[in-house]
Amino acid sequence: MRVRYAFLAWTIATLALAGCDNSMDKRLQGWVEADMVFVSPDEQGRVEVLKVNEGDRVRKGELLFTVDDDLQKAELEVRRTAVTNAQQAFDRAKELLKTAAGTQKTYDDAFATLQQAKANLDWAQTRLNRRSALSPADGTIQQIYYRPGETVQPGRPVVSLLPPGNLKIRFFAPETQLATVKFGDTVAVSCDACEAGLTAKVTFIARSSEYTPPVIYSLEERAKLVYMIEARPAQPEKFRVGQPVTVTLAEGVPKEAAK
Repeated sequence: MRVRYAFLAWTIATLALAGCDNSMDKRLQGWVEADMVFVSPDEQGRVEVLKVNEGDRVRKGELLFTVDDDLQKAELEVRRTAVTNAQQAFDRAKELLKTAAGTQKTYDDAFATLQQAKANLDWAQTRLNRRSALSPADGTIQQIYYRPGETVQPGRPVVSLLPPGNLKIRFFAPETQLATVKFGDTVAVSCDACEAGLTAKVTFIARSSEYTPPVIYSLEERAKLVYMIEARPAQPEKFRVGQPVTVTLAEGVPKEAAK
C-alpha cells in the first residue's frame, strides 16, 4: 500500500512537471498490475502433492495440487452404504404396496429416504473431488503459498495464477485531460526495453479522484486532481507485473497503431 501511495505521489509530481511542456500533454505515467486468481481448498487439509512451480504455464483443468482426502473417502463409503440400505428399504416398500400389504405412506417415506441418501452421496463425492485442485484457466503460476506437508485453512490460497487476460495497465490522468479519455480508446504504451507499437484499450475510468484538494478549488488545485484509468494491453505477454510504463493518450497514438 505504501508503494502505491509513493507511486501515486510520483505520478502527480510528474504530471505537474509535464504540464509545463505542451509536447508531454498526452503522455502519462503508469504501471502494470494484474488480477490474480487465487486457488484454495474448500476445507482445511494438509497439502499432499504440489504439481507446479512458480513460473510454470498451466492449462485449464490441469491438476495444481491435492489435499489429504482420508476423511472424505471414509464419508463417501458411509454414504454409499446408506444408499444401499435405502434402496433395499424402498424396494421392499414397493413390493408390499403392490400386494396391498404396505401403505402408500410407507412407500413415500422410503422413496424420500432414498432420494436424500443419493443426494448425500453426491455431496460426499463432490467434497472428495474438490480435494484435487484444478486450474480454473490458462495462465502462469505466480506464487506458491503452501508446500507439501503444510496445513492450509479453507479459503486460503495455495497458489496464485495469472491468466494473460487479467493483466492491465493502470495510470492517472489529471482533471484537465479527463475529458479527452473515452472508454474503449486505444492508447500507446511504452516502457524501458519494450518493443515499439504496444497498445492497450481503456476499460475503466474512475468517477472519483485519487487526490482530494481543499474545499475551495483554485485553478492550481484543480490541476492536481487525478483520476485512475485502466487499460487492457493487446499483447499482455509483453509486460511484467509492477513494470513502470508511459501511456500516450488516443490523440497522440498514430492511426496505424490504433487499428
